[in-house]
Amino acid sequence: MVNPQNVVQQFGQHFDGAKPELLVRAPGRVNLIGEHTDYNDGFVLPIATQQATWVAAAPGHGRTVRAHSVALDETAQIDLDNPGPPGGSQRWVDYVRGVAACLISSGCRLAGADLLVDSDVPVGGGMSSSAALEVGVAKALLGISGDIVETVELALICRQAENRYAGVPCGIMDQFACLLCRKGEALLLDCRTQHYEHVRVQLPGACFVIVDTQVKHALGRSEYPLRQQQCRQGVEYFRQMDPKVQALRDVSPEMVGRHLSQLDPVVAARCHHVVTENERVLLAATAFKKGDLGQVGKLLLASHESLRDRYEVSCAELDSAVEVVAGVEGVYGARMTGGGFGGCAVVLAREDAVKLLTEAIESRYNRVYPEPARILTTLAAAGAGLETL
Repeated sequence: MVNPQNVVQQFGQHFDGAKPELLVRAPGRVNLIGEHTDYNDGFVLPIATQQATWVAAAPGHGRTVRAHSVALDETAQIDLDNPGPPGGSQRWVDYVRGVAACLISSGCRLAGADLLVDSDVPVGGGMSSSAALEVGVAKALLGISGDIVETVELALICRQAENRYAGVPCGIMDQFACLLCRKGEALLLDCRTQHYEHVRVQLPGACFVIVDTQVKHALGRSEYPLRQQQCRQGVEYFRQMDPKVQALRDVSPEMVGRHLSQLDPVVAARCHHVVTENERVLLAATAFKKGDLGQVGKLLLASHESLRDRYEVSCAELDSAVEVVAGVEGVYGARMTGGGFGGCAVVLAREDAVKLLTEAIESRYNRVYPEPARILTTLAAAGAGLETL
């Protein structure tokens, strides 16, 4: 875990002995259930994690933002009068540059600032390290400038920065979760209307475990647009049956079932996952409200099975990790989380099962795959905010 005091001390080392005026904590997020539903106008149920990105900040010189990444030991400079055009390289500096540019475009009067960034959110693991960076930088720049942006608007600005400047066509879930989550609760988010409610998910004796495979297959980048295209094909088909269908959100499981034989088999499988996954999100939220963790666990396993077999975005490492932990006594359920083709699995388990779960991964998973999995535990954390220096 990042030590906030170390972040403050390192700030002086990189910025001529200066002291930061504010410190921002922006959490990562784990989507408990609701995968690949966001761009289909569906439902998601993420939590913010204890793992977070920390940004220490102080007023800078003139109209320049200097940002230093502790992880990469790299410093970048951004001219606020000319932040540059949208890019798409997905380098960390593009996220910082994009946030500054989009805040300015929205009417914010930013001032120069010095930023030091440190994080323990796994990069490329499906825990949204990018949204944590965007939100942390945005809150730091706004804090130094004395400007205020309403929370939902800030989430949309950060999403725009990722879409335009990093070239990632993400939905709204990541930034909403990073900003709006509450301690002990998940965010049940309707990605069409942006309506959300908080659902208590941190129940006595239970915890969330993240199994980070540390694997990211290159296949993912080319497959995501293809999945979106396949979903659009499904929408076009069902719109012929009902003109009110604007997204797979509008398609019922019964409609999919009646038309499976008429659809292209691959498109049918993609539609089946999205439609049933939306249903699983709402059922999981209800089960959490009732305290029925056994039912939540079954839904997590069903979600993974669908992602593996129908949406085909899992991989051998994720399937193995889920299979290993699912067999451990005290584990309610598990599934891949994030876009897929590598990254992390999220596990809902009793607190007293974490040791057995860890031992199972070490003895049955790590002996098979060259890259050992990392085990992270987390509680449902609060969204981003300023911390005491």
